Amino acid sequence: MDKIVISDLEVDAHIGVTEAERVHPQRLLISVELERELAEAGHADCGAATTPYDVVADLIEQVVAERPRKLIEAVANEVAEAILSRRFATAVTVEVKKFSVPRTRCVSVQIRRTQ
Repeated sequence: MDKIVISDLEVDAHIGVTEAERVHPQRLLISVELERELAEAGHADCGAATTPYDVVADLIEQVVAERPRKLIEAVANEVAEAILSRRFATAVTVEVKKFSVPRTRCVSVQIRRTQ
């Protein structure tokens, strides 16, 4: 299956298990792989035959900003649901990176969901 990939979209989120952790926004990086047929878009060079990745990026930012969450797992799941419900892809992989564990580059969660 063909893919459109958005890598490391930077968003600020009120996230964390404790209320104190959720008080201040934290930086997350979100990557998505949108699986869908792209042959028509490639042959016709027509924007209507593909997924508007700028719209997807805006959607991700909206989902994250909607409310505080405790887990990056919840962020990943809600991003995937939003993308699939708008039929931007037939399957989506979402990775969310958080920078909260000392002596690590990041902690991440990756999920894959299908229609």
